Amino acid sequence: MRIVDIIEKKKQGLALSSQEINFWIDGLMDNSVKDYQTSALLMAIVLKGMNVEETSDLAMAMLNSGSIIDLSSIDGVKVDKHSTGGVGDKSTMVLSPLVAANGAKLAKMSGRGLGHTGGTLDKLESIPGYNVSLTSQEFIDQVNDIGLAILGQTEASVPADKTIYALRDVTATVDSLPLIAASIMSKKLASGSDTILLDVKYGDGAFMETKAAAEELARVMIDIGQHLNKNVRAMITNMNEPLGRAIGNALEIKESILTLKNQGPSDLVELCNVSAGIMLNQAGIALSVEEGIKMSEKAMADNSALEKFRQLVIAQGGNGDIVDDLSLLPSSKYVTVLKSKNSGYIQAIEASELGKLAMQLGAGRASAEEDINYAVGLELAVKVADYIEAGQDLITIYHDEDLSDAWIDELYTAYTYSEQAVIKEPIIYKVL
Repeated sequence: MRIVDIIEKKKQGLALSSQEINFWIDGLMDNSVKDYQTSALLMAIVLKGMNVEETSDLAMAMLNSGSIIDLSSIDGVKVDKHSTGGVGDKSTMVLSPLVAANGAKLAKMSGRGLGHTGGTLDKLESIPGYNVSLTSQEFIDQVNDIGLAILGQTEASVPADKTIYALRDVTATVDSLPLIAASIMSKKLASGSDTILLDVKYGDGAFMETKAAAEELARVMIDIGQHLNKNVRAMITNMNEPLGRAIGNALEIKESILTLKNQGPSDLVELCNVSAGIMLNQAGIALSVEEGIKMSEKAMADNSALEKFRQLVIAQGGNGDIVDDLSLLPSSKYVTVLKSKNSGYIQAIEASELGKLAMQLGAGRASAEEDINYAVGLELAVKVADYIEAGQDLITIYHDEDLSDAWIDELYTAYTYSEQAVIKEPIIYKVL
C-alpha cells in the first residue's frame, strides 16, 4: 500500500477503505507519510468529500493514535457534552453541576480558547487555585466521588488530530464537514463517555454561519456516533449574539455562579436546562427530556447544583469560597461604562466583533502561546430585542489598559438599532 495511491484514489472521488485510512494515520504518526502528502490528501477530501463510513473510520483512526481514558471503573452512565464554541459560552460551568446534582456522571475533557472563541479551561483557571491537570486515576476517583470532573486534554490524547488540525490551518482545508466532524468526534470518543450531547452553534459568533450548515454538521456527527454504537444527540443553537451577558473568563465564572443562584440571563438558563434534560434522558435517569428539564430546574432552584459546583472547585484545588464571595475572583484595574448613542430596539449585536474586542483587551489569545488576562472583558447591559434610550448603559468594559478611541468606535459598530420592535430568535433552533 502506498500513500500516493490513496491520494490518487480520493482525488478521483472514490471511497477509502478503513485499511487505507489507518495506513495514512499510522504513517502520519511514524513519519513514513510526510506532511506534504497529508496536505494533498486533505485537499482531496475537501474537494471530493467522505461518506459516513469513511468519516467514522477517520475518527476511529485518529482516536486510536493516542490513549483512550478507560472510565469502566466509574459507576453509572458517563455523560459528556461538546459545544462547537462561541462568544460568552459558559454553559459547561452551569450544565455540569446541573446533571451531576441529578446523579449523572460527567467526565469532561475541555479545551482552551483561541481567537474570539473562549475556552472552558481558561475560564476555570480564573478561579484561584483551580487545577485542570489530573492523572487518569485522579480523574476517575473524582467522578466517582462527586459526580463530575473537568480537565484539559492530555498530550497523549488524539495526537493525530493535533497534527492534522495544524496542517488544515495552514493549507486552507479547515472547511470540510467530514474533517470537522471526525476531529470533534475523535476527541469526544477519547474521553470514554457513554453518551454525548453536541451543541452545534450557528450565526455570527459561531464556526458554522447558517442553521443549515450547523444542522448538516450535527447530522454527520450523529451518524458517526450511530456507526460506532454511541448514544449521540445534538442541539442547533443560536450564536448571533453572545450567550448570556458576560464575555471574559472571571466575568463568565461570576455569571455561571449567579445562574446557579437563579439569577442568570434567560438564554443561558434555557440552554442549560434543556441540555441537562437531554443528558439526563440519555443517561436513563429521566424517562423523558421534559422530566429531565424539570429535574434540572429543581437542582437550580434548591441550590443543589450550586453546591455541586462548589464541590468541583474544591476537588480540583480551587477556592470554594468564590461561590459566596465573587470578589475573590480576579478583578480589572479599570471599569468603564459606555452609554448608548441612540434610542431604539437592539436589532443585532455582532458576537464575533465583541469576541474580538474582548480578545484585544486580553480576555482571549490570537495564538496558542499567548497568555490570558482573567480579569478583563465585557458585560452587556442589553440584548437583542431590548429597548434602550440614548444615554442609558449599553455595555461595561473591564480593562487594565487605557481604551483607544478607535477601539471604542469599533465596539459601537457592533450594535445595530431599529425603530420597530424586533422579534428575537430562540436560543434553541432544533434538537436532533
